[in-house]
Amino acid sequence: MGIGHSHDHAHAPGGGHAHAPADFGRAFLIGIILNTGFVILEATYGWLSGSMALIADAGHNLSDVLALLLAWGASVAAKKPATSRFTYGYKSSTILAALANAGLLLVAIGAIAFETFNRMAEPAPVQGMTMVIVAGIGIAINAGTAVMFMRGRQHDINVRGAFLHMAADALVSLGVVIAGFAILMTGALWIDPVVSLVIVVVIAWGTWGLLKDSVEMSLLAVPKGVSESGVRGYLAGLEGVTEIHDLHIWPMSTTETALTAHLVMPGGHPGDAFLREVAEELEHHHRIGHTTLQIEMTRKPCGIDC
Repeated sequence: MGIGHSHDHAHAPGGGHAHAPADFGRAFLIGIILNTGFVILEATYGWLSGSMALIADAGHNLSDVLALLLAWGASVAAKKPATSRFTYGYKSSTILAALANAGLLLVAIGAIAFETFNRMAEPAPVQGMTMVIVAGIGIAINAGTAVMFMRGRQHDINVRGAFLHMAADALVSLGVVIAGFAILMTGALWIDPVVSLVIVVVIAWGTWGLLKDSVEMSLLAVPKGVSESGVRGYLAGLEGVTEIHDLHIWPMSTTETALTAHLVMPGGHPGDAFLREVAEELEHHHRIGHTTLQIEMTRKPCGIDC
């Protein structure tokens, strides 16, 4: 096959792939067990005390337990080797998990909002001290779980998501504690459903970002943090390159990015050292770990990709 049609797989030293994320399986397991127990406790006392804020927070925490389960399962699947059918392995399962988490949160928002508006129309007695004690336990559990994910939040978007979920939950529980004290001091029953509504808004705000990002990744959009124009400019400036076409950048998973491109180099194939250097540059400065380049001596006829 002529050099104008050969595909060169350019990988940085060591394979040119993004480094595997640290194993947070133990953190996921502990977080799931603690938060599941707290969801049961919070929902039970929310029902007994008549606190919609506690029930809303329990619903939020339940969605986060499911999010942790999905993220954990996806992270395990992503480590499975490629097969003849799934040639990329199961890396994209992390994207599906993010999309599923967004859907679960939307369901939780609808259910909590419905009950909250009913409670605002017909306020019910609330035990403020129960709210304070139970939500205080939630602060400790959520903050402790967040600390377990703190170490990896800069390098793995899944771990970062778990950290942010738990940190946000700790803040929401703090809001419930404040609401409980306010009810004890004033006796105003409207405070409980209003706090519940604020929790719904907080969940919705985070859900919108998660939904937007996961849909974009599902549609193979250029990942955040990667500049298509920057990559194109770098490749165009390479010695011997006169033209670039069919440049594609897409997420293989929530942590790994792939690139394919055709480089027109009339002077001929530059050699493997050139390809390794380009791959290393793309990985270290553009966060792209899987690079495939095709070298062409002349511009191919314009086709459907033009």
